[in-house]
Amino acid sequence: MSDSRSKSRDKGVAQVLLMRLESERLPFALKLKAKVDRGERLSEFDAQFLKRVLEEGREARRLATKLPQYQEVVTRMADLYQEITRKGLENEQKHTE
Repeated sequence: MSDSRSKSRDKGVAQVLLMRLESERLPFALKLKAKVDRGERLSEFDAQFLKRVLEEGREARRLATKLPQYQEVVTRMADLYQEITRKGLENEQKHTE
């Protein structure tokens, strides 16, 4: 694939990921953040969501290395997911003690 076609493809994939982030991932992630901040435990559905977005995050990070304009949003989302996961684990440990 030519470099131009590869860049075009990467931009298209990045745009799809950003649209999904805005319409689906971020709203649900913010609900999860509020949930763990209240001390609640994550459900199995919540854990599957986090697993799925972390897998997608690998592709997003790869694209962000090629398209620096997306680097900040990818980093901020990764930080948010990490915080949710960390706090969710803390809550789980508190409930099992």
